[in-house]
Amino acid sequence: MKKLNFVLIFTLAVGMSACEQVYEVLQPDTEEESGEIPIGIALPLTGRLAPAGSLMKQGFDLALSEINMSQPDHAQFRFIVADDASTPEGAVEAFNKLIHEDGVSVIIGPASSSATQAAFPIAQENQIAAISPTSSARGLSAIGDYVFRVPLATDVVISVGVEATQAKLGYQRAATLYDETDLFSTDRDATLREVFAANGIEALPAETFQGGDTDFSAQLSRIKALNPDVVFVSSLPPDKPVILTQGRELGITAPFIVSSLTDVEVQDAGAAAEGAITFIGWLPTDDTPVNQAFVQNYSAEFGMAPNVFAAASYAAVYILAEAIKNAQSTDSTRIRDALANIKNFDTVLGKFSFNADGDAVYAPKVLIVKNGALQPFE
Repeated sequence: MKKLNFVLIFTLAVGMSACEQVYEVLQPDTEEESGEIPIGIALPLTGRLAPAGSLMKQGFDLALSEINMSQPDHAQFRFIVADDASTPEGAVEAFNKLIHEDGVSVIIGPASSSATQAAFPIAQENQIAAISPTSSARGLSAIGDYVFRVPLATDVVISVGVEATQAKLGYQRAATLYDETDLFSTDRDATLREVFAANGIEALPAETFQGGDTDFSAQLSRIKALNPDVVFVSSLPPDKPVILTQGRELGITAPFIVSSLTDVEVQDAGAAAEGAITFIGWLPTDDTPVNQAFVQNYSAEFGMAPNVFAAASYAAVYILAEAIKNAQSTDSTRIRDALANIKNFDTVLGKFSFNADGDAVYAPKVLIVKNGALQPFE
């Protein structure tokens, strides 16, 4: 790839309705054949994770629009999107297409931990920088030095979350329910049990299901019979509202602590979601100018409030743009090096850094559903 000269300008302009973050990427050298900067995107547009993929794409598209609209006469980012079909095999196919057919030097994706575990080795083998916006199972960034992740790793959010919630709720006996077919869910349950042991919490026998199941009554009935102080649920998006609804219908009164619960899932679960708690990396009501501008602009553009999938995807584009600016190049190795050196960068997630393994560093959040909406757990 030929070298491009980039200048990145951040402007916070306070207007009548919001703060607007403006990126400007200046025109490339005159010898460059094209002012476009292609970015591969691998996400689930079909399959069981398609609803989350649609929200992620909205986050990607908003960031792309903001960056390109801020400098219409200069270098433009361009997405090349590949559907990973919500499967690890689809993610491998998407990465191979983006790398070998489309010739991209950087990829944002995949979404799930299972897909990321399968696709990240493809990026590493081909020395293509890759950033997953939403996979958080432990150890995935350690696959190689070309791969990075935007969400906090499972052990980080669980350690903070259990400490905060146990201190307030005082639970001593914890039940767990998790998707045995999904890497994120199995890793989260294993991490929970490690943290329980370290904090003197009794871990009751685990209950499992398979992604796509619709009847959880047998597992939830066994959990109810154990009379736990709290119920932890580790699952991908489609299953969480159903589990909450069926759990409350069966009369489980213990608090549910659910992985990465979003406002969309809260709405789907209705009254059954009230009081549910989640450990997450993004606070919708965070009052930083960058986050408030994002929430307002996203809501205006799409007619709905953003959730964590959209926020993390939006952040990933801006993090990559910062790396490209710092690299002064579209060469993948130079972008890799620039990503590794991202420190205390302002994002919708807060001050963002990558650690030595390529995992994200920022403050985790604990939220609770009150009056039908996610709010800080206090």
